[in-house]
Amino acid sequence: MSEHIERPEYLEWLKQWKEQQIIKVVSGVRRCGKSTLFEIYKDWLKNSGVRSEQIISINFEDIDFEQLTEYHSLYNHIKERLTPDKMNYIFLDEIQHVPQFEKAVDSLFLKENCDVYITGSNAYFMSGELATLLTGRYVELKMLPLSFKEFCSGLKESQSLNNVQKFNLYLKQSSFPYLTKYRNTEREVNNYLRDIYNSVLLKDIVARLKIADVTTLENVAKFLFHNIGNVASVSKIANTLKSQGKGADQKTVDKYLRGLTDSLLLYEAQRYNLKGKMFLSTNSKYYAVDISLRNMLVKGSESDIGHILENIVYLELKRRGCNVYVGQLDDGEIDFVAVKDSEIVYYQVSATVLDENTLKRELAPLRKVQDNYPKYLLTLDEIFGSANYDGIKKINVLDWLLGNR
Repeated sequence: MSEHIERPEYLEWLKQWKEQQIIKVVSGVRRCGKSTLFEIYKDWLKNSGVRSEQIISINFEDIDFEQLTEYHSLYNHIKERLTPDKMNYIFLDEIQHVPQFEKAVDSLFLKENCDVYITGSNAYFMSGELATLLTGRYVELKMLPLSFKEFCSGLKESQSLNNVQKFNLYLKQSSFPYLTKYRNTEREVNNYLRDIYNSVLLKDIVARLKIADVTTLENVAKFLFHNIGNVASVSKIANTLKSQGKGADQKTVDKYLRGLTDSLLLYEAQRYNLKGKMFLSTNSKYYAVDISLRNMLVKGSESDIGHILENIVYLELKRRGCNVYVGQLDDGEIDFVAVKDSEIVYYQVSATVLDENTLKRELAPLRKVQDNYPKYLLTLDEIFGSANYDGIKKINVLDWLLGNR
C-alpha cells in the first residue's frame, strides 16, 4: 500500500467548500480516515500557495492539547494565532472532547478570515444545542472506511490479483485504512479491530449514556452484528437475549440500540412500504460499518456470504450519497431502495443466481414494482455475470463496486 490511499470524492468535497462562509463537518466512526483526510487536504492547501502559519490544527485526542478542551481556552488559543488580513484554515479534530465546543466554533465562524473544519466520531456530537445554534451554518460529510475501489487503488500487488482475490483480501484485511498499509496476520487484524470496538463502546457509548451494565450492551451489539441483513426489533432482541439467559428489558435494549447506531458501529436501514409510500417504524435492518470487525465478534460468520455481500452493497450506496431503505411489498421485499436527488434505483443482492429457482425468487420482487426506475440484480456470478431480464439488469457486484458498469 502507498502511504496514503487516495480518497478523491472526499477530497473534492473539501475543495468544493473551501473558503465558503460555512462550517465544514466531517463525521465518521473512529479511525475511518478523517484525520488523514485533513492531512491530505492541508498538503493540497500548501501546494496551492497557503502558508503554514495560516493553518491552525488541533487534534483533541492528543494529550498536548488537553488544556484546550475548555471552549474559552480553545477560542483564545486560536484567536492569538490568527494571521491578520489573510484567510486562516482551522482544523479541529475529534471536537466532541470539548464540552460546548459549538460556542467557540460559532465565534470563529463569525470571523471573515476563518475557514473552519471539524471532525467527530459519532452521530450525536452534531445534535442538541449545536444543531440549534449552528442550524444553516454547517455542511456535513459522512465518512466511511475504505470502499472496495479505494482499497484496490492502494494494493501494491494489484496487477497480479484478480477481482475475486482482491475482494477476499478486502474482507479479510478490513476496510479500516490503517490495516491496509501492511500485510497483517489475522491476530494483528483482530487486535486492532478489538481496540477500535472497545474504544467506541467505552468512549462513545458507555461514557455518554452512563451505562453500568456493559455486558448487556455487548450482548445487544453481538446480536445485531450476527443478524446483519435480518429484520430486527427491540422486542425481538430483548426476547432472544432473555431466552439465552441474558435478559434485558425493552427500554434498556432500545437505549443501547440507539447508542450503537449513534456511535456509527451500526447503520439502520428502515423499511419503506412501496405500495403505501410510507416508512415503517418497526423491524428495521442493521448493517455493520466494517465486515472484518463484525466477523471478529461473531464466530462462524465467514460463511454468511449473502448477508456480507448485502452489507457491502448497503455501505457503498451510502458512500454514493444515497438514502437507503428496505423496500417492503405485500408478499416480499426488495433488498434496497436507493434514493438520491429524487431519483430511485432498486437493488436485489444475491451471492449467486445460477440456479434457476434462485434467479426466479430474486427477480420476483423487482418485477412486482411497476414503474420505470432502474432495477438491478447484483451477484458474484462471473459466468453469465451480465444479463437483462425484461429491463432488470444483472451485473457482477465486483464490477459494480469498482465502478466498471
